[in-house]
Amino acid sequence: MLQLQNTILEMIATGSSLKETLDCLCREVETLVPRMVCSVVAVDHQRRLRPLAGPTLPLAYSSAFDGIEIGPFSGSCGTAAYYQEAVSAIDIETDVRWRDFKALVHPLGFKACWSTPILNADRVVATFAFYYFDQRGPSELEENIVGACVHLCSIAFERHERVKERQRLTYTDALTGLGNRARFNEKLIEQGLRRPFGILLADIDNLKMVNDTFGHSAGDDLIKVVADRLMSVTGSDLIFRLGGDEFAIVVGHQDGSDLKGEALTVLSVLEQPCSCNGHVVFPKVTIGGATSEPGDSPDDVRRKADIALYHGKEQNRGRFVEYHGDQGTALTRRFHAIRQVSQALADDRISPHYQPIIRLGSTDLAGFEALCRITTATGEIIEAVNFNEATKDAHVAAELTQRMMTLVAADVRRWLDMDVPFHSVAINLSASDFHTGNLKERVCEIFGWAGVPLQHIVLEITESVYLGQQEDFLAREIKSLRDLGLHVALDDFGTGFASLTHLMTVPVDIIKIDQTFVKRLVPGDPAIIITEGLLEITAGLGIDVIAEGIETSEQARQLHALGCEFGQGYFFSKAVDWEAATRLLRPTVQAAARTS
Repeated sequence: MLQLQNTILEMIATGSSLKETLDCLCREVETLVPRMVCSVVAVDHQRRLRPLAGPTLPLAYSSAFDGIEIGPFSGSCGTAAYYQEAVSAIDIETDVRWRDFKALVHPLGFKACWSTPILNADRVVATFAFYYFDQRGPSELEENIVGACVHLCSIAFERHERVKERQRLTYTDALTGLGNRARFNEKLIEQGLRRPFGILLADIDNLKMVNDTFGHSAGDDLIKVVADRLMSVTGSDLIFRLGGDEFAIVVGHQDGSDLKGEALTVLSVLEQPCSCNGHVVFPKVTIGGATSEPGDSPDDVRRKADIALYHGKEQNRGRFVEYHGDQGTALTRRFHAIRQVSQALADDRISPHYQPIIRLGSTDLAGFEALCRITTATGEIIEAVNFNEATKDAHVAAELTQRMMTLVAADVRRWLDMDVPFHSVAINLSASDFHTGNLKERVCEIFGWAGVPLQHIVLEITESVYLGQQEDFLAREIKSLRDLGLHVALDDFGTGFASLTHLMTVPVDIIKIDQTFVKRLVPGDPAIIITEGLLEITAGLGIDVIAEGIETSEQARQLHALGCEFGQGYFFSKAVDWEAATRLLRPTVQAAARTS
């Protein structure tokens, strides 16, 4: 018996599975007790019997007991589990507890059965049973053996529960109870063996707004509401929270219509408002999906769903977007642009070029806009339009702004040291620069280190900055920058997400009319009326206006006639490097440069 105990304890300590350990226990005990068959039956949380170990018992017999609810007439095992005490049926043929199961044991020749409950804490988790080929109860030796075996089983079950709990924590999202990213990865491997299948990736659109407006408790409530509603659509074993605001659903289907139908069902169950920490919130999600095709690995399907979700977030928020090949091409272009800019930053091949801003009706230089350029290894200058996709990556955009501000600060310092008649330089910001939360500090540090007074600097933001930003937050950020002496310009006005009402809540110093309006300044075009109205409004608000993209003298003349004071565009000059910009600032420097 001591050797048996050591064997089982070693199996428990070395991590053998529960079934493997208990099967070994049953076989070893059967060698100690003649004319007996041993088994262990688990009891689940629904108080039903689940055959676990019994290598000598026929599979058909064990299966017949699977799922039977414990009770006073559920055989020896079911009754022992019900009363949590040992039950000995000395004669199965006449024992009332076996009345519904006698037909199962007759073919096997069992005459008696003795079952003992196995407890873990105060809950019965299993029973340990002896089936006898004779009508009898247990001997004193057998009682001692079973006492030791029940103790070993209890240790094995306790370890098994700890392992299950560790696995649950490893593979379960704590907030929603759904499978997490690790479980999703495992599910994809399993699903890859069953074809076809699809993946839906759902991203909560308004989680950040809820967190910022109502607090993170409301945001957590929103995540749980979305999880619960997703579970109402399909089984919880097919839904996963990948982290943050992203969920995944694995869809088994025969054709692509199942994927779309599932996505539309998800969108429909999320339409109704919900209460999040006492606040009414309308859940909004964007869904990207992809179906498996011959030759696709599970990772291929997931990558395609990622691409579809990415395009949905860019262009079709709140809707379902299914993957197609062109999306992959667009994403490849973005990745190429990100690599291109990242490498240029690493190689120090980023430089500012300066496009003049002219006072219309004259040739007076009113300032510059600093535009980012990349120099290739062969000396070619690449304009920003060719790597604009990279600026949609928050990390790259923030690093690019940091580098441009540093370079511009150094160039402006050189102009100040040369005592040239210099006014201001505008630098473009992205939405990610506001997300960092330390824009003011970065600006002060960079230009302070260079010794550049901030009244020489204009920060340009596009209307896309308003998207996803809380207006009061944006107003505070811009006010803090203007309080430093900086000027703020709203770029590409009229083509993005802002409206005239933003000029009241988020005031700026300059508005830049987009070139799409400038190009349409022809008789009879509504652009003339809109531009004229905008100029009247900004004049009343004390906001300067710069027209972008001026390419002809007629456009410059007409804008000046409408009351626009400043302009820039190829008609005056393209963006030029520091040396050329210096010559524009002071003609005497130009003459000196030509003779040198």
